[in-house]
Amino acid sequence: MLTDSWMVVVLIAMTLCGAMGGAGLKAYATSRKKLHVLIGLGFYGTGALLNIVLLKFLPLTVVLPANALTYVWTLLIAKVAFKETVGPLRWLGVICIMGGLWFLVG
Repeated sequence: MLTDSWMVVVLIAMTLCGAMGGAGLKAYATSRKKLHVLIGLGFYGTGALLNIVLLKFLPLTVVLPANALTYVWTLLIAKVAFKETVGPLRWLGVICIMGGLWFLVG
């Protein structure tokens, strides 16, 4: 059985995989390199498998809302990798998501 700390690590990995999957597809949309779409789909698939593993050990009411962390990763990836502008309202959204996750998981 997974310990609490391992479940948090797997949960973070699951959400990061979701964000990386989206980033791979974004990269494909701009480059048309098949490798990017394969990477994106691979990350999405890995995230889905980790989701299944987590659902074996954690309640649905924790795992599915925790997917909101994917939005945080996506914002960071968009800013760093794709040089997208992130306005103050989006940063406020990140703060709200993190606060909600703190209540949910903490």
